[in-house]
Amino acid sequence: MTKTQTVLVTGANGFVGQAVVAHLSNLSQYVVRRSVRRIENGIAVDRHTVVAALSADTDWTNALVGVNLVVHTAAMTRATTAAEKYPSDELDEVNVRGTLNLARQAALIGTKRFVFISSIKVFGEESLPEHPFAESDPCCPREAYAFSKMKAEQGLRQITENSKMEVVIIRAPLIYGRGAGANFKMLIRAVARGVPLPLGAVNNRRSLVSIDNLVDFILLCLAHPSAANETFSVSDGEDLSTLELVRRIGRSLNRPVRILTIPLPILKAAAVLLRKLNVFQKLCGTLQVDIAKSARILGWKPPVRVDDALFRALNGDH
Repeated sequence: MTKTQTVLVTGANGFVGQAVVAHLSNLSQYVVRRSVRRIENGIAVDRHTVVAALSADTDWTNALVGVNLVVHTAAMTRATTAAEKYPSDELDEVNVRGTLNLARQAALIGTKRFVFISSIKVFGEESLPEHPFAESDPCCPREAYAFSKMKAEQGLRQITENSKMEVVIIRAPLIYGRGAGANFKMLIRAVARGVPLPLGAVNNRRSLVSIDNLVDFILLCLAHPSAANETFSVSDGEDLSTLELVRRIGRSLNRPVRILTIPLPILKAAAVLLRKLNVFQKLCGTLQVDIAKSARILGWKPPVRVDDALFRALNGDH
């Protein structure tokens, strides 16, 4: 008979956290404890829900009692308007000091494994064409959020050296699925409304991961012995250009996609004038990761195809 294990999921009312909780709740070998910053999205307050901020001085004692495993999805992705002049201070308080405070307390209380959701942005904003980043490549973050994730990774590795707790670091690219926000949501709206998109000259490659594939990988990393103290990049295993992505979104929505072909130098100049260079980089730059390590060490391959994942994201499961 399989021994039941208690899993604490932080950020349980976030996009990734909700999906992890939903999948774990359907597995008899896990008891799920949810950590949220505030009550929202219909989450009921019960003995399995903890309301706690992610900070350097949060006391996690009660939340961690009896916890065998932690899935840490909670994070601040961008600083608040009040802190935008010094964004790294606010991001570090949550993503670095808050994460390491939780991890140290988890280690002290005897938690077996801590799964940390990081970002492929720790590698930088762009990879060379046909040269996806591997886990062994040096980190070179370019923005405050990515810096905070890198520093959290470094701190977690130090904790493993001084405790028995195992850490698994998962570096995720853009995560898409039903309810996803950010650039994925922007592209869906543009296609749905028939907005002409100036992507005809874009020939980049981006690694993406569907929420279904990411959760499948997280669950594997919770249980697989060989995942202990390893760092993995994760993706769908099929990298797409932004142009191909919007075309597939159009097919899933059964909507025609209107494409304009504008030379990239002109597009970039317009982005600079509009102070949208970061948007240009995300839509037109190449950022790929190699997921061969997860196949080699864990025997994992993405269970959901990109087209199927897009259809679920845009139309639901049915």
